Amino acid sequence: MAFVFLQEFQASTDDRSTTNYDAVAARLDVASNPPDGLIVHTAGWDDQGIFRIVDVWDSREQAERFMTEQLQPALDEGMPDETNATPPSREARYETHDAAKG
Repeated sequence: MAFVFLQEFQASTDDRSTTNYDAVAARLDVASNPPDGLIVHTAGWDDQGIFRIVDVWDSREQAERFMTEQLQPALDEGMPDETNATPPSREARYETHDAAKG
């Protein structure tokens, strides 16, 4: 069954910069080096000032391997905008009850 990893970052100001996200995304370069098992990755601001990242994976194991072996080392390099480098206000991980591939 598919597995979802979700993170939400509440904006502390009116700043809707994606500087830190963009820096981590560049380090990961998933477009040129897609991680094994990643079905879809989305990221963006909602109307309430929350930056939401949602990843859907083929399995929990593939998601956790990516987070341990690729994402965490990219995060450990630091952020270009440390003043806006806050941990997620919400994080969720769950296996889907239903997931369809289109």
